[in-house]
This record gives sequence, C-alpha cells and structure tokens, in this order.
Amino acid sequence: MGLQSSLAAFQRSRNSIGGGVSSGLRASMQPHPLFVAEARGAHVWDLDGDRYVDCVMAWGAMVLGHSDERVVSAVRGVLDRMQVVGTGHVLEYAAAEAVLDAVPHGERLLWSNTGTEAVQVSLRLARAATGRRRIVKFAKSYHGWQDSVYAGMSSDEYGRPTLTATKGQSPSVLDDLIVSEFNDIEMITGILEDARELEIAAVLLDPIMSNAGVTEPLPEFLQAVRALCDKAGVVLIFDEVIAGFRIARGGATERFGVRPDLSVLGKAIAGGFTQSAVVGRADLIDQVTDGVVHAGTFNGNPVALAAVEATMGVLADPAVYATLESNAARFHDRFDTVLADAGVPAHLNRVGSLLQFVPEDAATGLHGTGGIWGKVLGGMLAEGVMFMPSGKIFLSTAHTAEDIDFIAEALSRVVV
Repeated sequence: MGLQSSLAAFQRSRNSIGGGVSSGLRASMQPHPLFVAEARGAHVWDLDGDRYVDCVMAWGAMVLGHSDERVVSAVRGVLDRMQVVGTGHVLEYAAAEAVLDAVPHGERLLWSNTGTEAVQVSLRLARAATGRRRIVKFAKSYHGWQDSVYAGMSSDEYGRPTLTATKGQSPSVLDDLIVSEFNDIEMITGILEDARELEIAAVLLDPIMSNAGVTEPLPEFLQAVRALCDKAGVVLIFDEVIAGFRIARGGATERFGVRPDLSVLGKAIAGGFTQSAVVGRADLIDQVTDGVVHAGTFNGNPVALAAVEATMGVLADPAVYATLESNAARFHDRFDTVLADAGVPAHLNRVGSLLQFVPEDAATGLHGTGGIWGKVLGGMLAEGVMFMPSGKIFLSTAHTAEDIDFIAEALSRVVV
C-alpha cells in the first residue's frame, strides 16, 4: 500500500479546503486521510488502485456495505425524475411509514439532514413541551458539534460547571447544560429530583455511549431514567444516530426494552445518503403545527428518502441482523485472541455490530484513542485495513469471514 496518491491529494486539498478535510476528525487518520476512488461492499479502493477492507463504513452509515444495489437502484429511479422539489411528494410519507414501522415507539417523525440538526430539533420540542430550558447529558457523550451540546466531553466532567470544548463556542449557552455520569443511578436521581427547580426539559442519552467507549447500560439504568423522567415531567431523548438500525432494527428500544419519548436517528437510516429524523410521540412532534419552528430547504429530499425507503425494506429481513451479529461475534473473537496472544493490554467492547478498541492503560476518545491504537491505525492501513482514529469499528452485512480472517492475520503482524 503505497499511499502516495492519497498524500498528494491531501496536500492539494489543504490549498482549497480548511484543514484539507470536509469533517474535522478525518484529519486525524494516520498517517494521513485515505482518498478513495471507489467503494463497493466491504472494500474501498484508493487513488493508486489498492484495495482496503473498510471498518470505518462511513463512520457507521453503511450497515449494508457500500453501493448496495437495492439502495442504489431505488435512488437511480428517482434521480431522472426529480431532485429537491420544495413541495410535497409521495416518498415523504412512504419513507416515514417505513421508519415508523421499524421503531417501536414511533408515532410520528420529522425529517432533517444530519444528526446535529436532528438533536437540536428534539431539544426544541422538549423545551416547548415542558416550558423549561435545561438539558441533561452524560460525560463523554457526543451529540453533534452545535454549541449547546458540544461540552462535557471528558470522563470526569460532571458535577461542576460545564466548560467550552472548542474555540469559538459561546459559553453562555452552557448554562443550559447539566452533565451526569452514565450508569450512575444515584447521580441522575439527585439531578432529576430537582428537575422543576433546575428547569430541566430533557435528558439526552446515547443508550450505548457509542462515541464514548461503547458501553452497554446496566439493566436497571435505562429503566430508572425512564421512571425518573416520568415522575419529573422531563422528556427522555435517545440519541440513536449511531445505534439506530445498527444494534437492532428497532434500535435501543428493541434491544433494551425501554421506550424514550423521542429518538434521534441518522447514519444507517439511508444506506449512505444524507438523512436524519426525530421519531417519537405524536403530541411532541405535532408541536410543529402549534408554534414550534422546524424548517430546512433539503428536508424531505426525495433522493435521500428513496434510499431510506429501500434501506428500511432490506432491514425488515431478520437475516440482516443475524448476519451482522455473526460477523461482529467472529470479529470480536479473532481480534481479542490476537491481542491476548501478543500480550497487548487491550480488548474490544461490543454492542451488536459496533465495536470499540479499549486499551487498559489509556483512554478512549472521540478524537483519538490511546495506548497501542495509534500504531494499529497506521500499521493496519499499510496492511490494507482502514480503521478510525477513535478506535470504533463498524461492520456490515457485506463483510465476510474471509475479510475478518484477513484483518486478524494483518493485526497479528502489526502488534508484534
């Protein structure tokens, strides 16, 4: 794997694109971002024509793998007829019905374009419904780059005033944010007992901490949060931008049996096209007819919604999730075996087809994971396997046993 063309492309892109990448975290890829000319199934090809097994999967969006013909053909059928039209079309409700059929608590939805946008929509709905202003989130969880929630990003950033996490962030909005600790029932109980005095409108929760180490909730934690929110009149929002349609067709509700009031969905919802949604209680969603503003030129884009409808059709087959689980279990076993045999103090966390490299002597993080992961990241790219700087590993139905065995064999060479 020469990577020369990717390096040249990265250097050229920095002359026209801020940082040389379209999303900031991509710049932390080692030794530099890979530039791709083609993506099919579980593989990508770089500008030199070299093939890589892809464990990035567009940062989680490609549950079915790249260029799935069932999705692409549906999109192709719309492209010749329309793009963005700025008025109603059949796919708006056809795709919505397909999503609501999959989500156990789905009564109504609103279309948006990105996870960051959809999170903000959900918070506005919660504030309108409760007449309160503050949001509770959990330390290290990521809910998009918008000022009001991009904070509390370190593991110990709870129980104290929230700090800004990026230059240029308005500190004034952080007075509306309270940070708790995931799986700590005592702490969240103490916070929500004062929900009315603190003006808490919503609890915003990633049920598997997908950007913070991939941690399953304790069996009683989600149930406790649900009961506390009900008692305090607080809206419970699951951020399932990553978990949705990946850990189960019905997301966290199907897997853990706890229903939020609203869920934020994205990434896998559209098989690789730009789309997100807020799904949940009709009375909350329908506030858009009674004073809550929700707008966007590209909301309900028919091209993306064709992809949503097609993706929902494919995911309705239980064999999809059986394949994802089988692939992830094999990957988990092979990867951890290589680490143990090499004496590497690390292991994988796993929830469904989402895995996370966890070093025992360093922290995981959205912007990069410590320990030996930096060596693994660059070394595996040279071996023909693409991973993420954060140590998250995404698999798809397109990955095969041969792909996984190839990865394990490459890893055994890299970690010696």
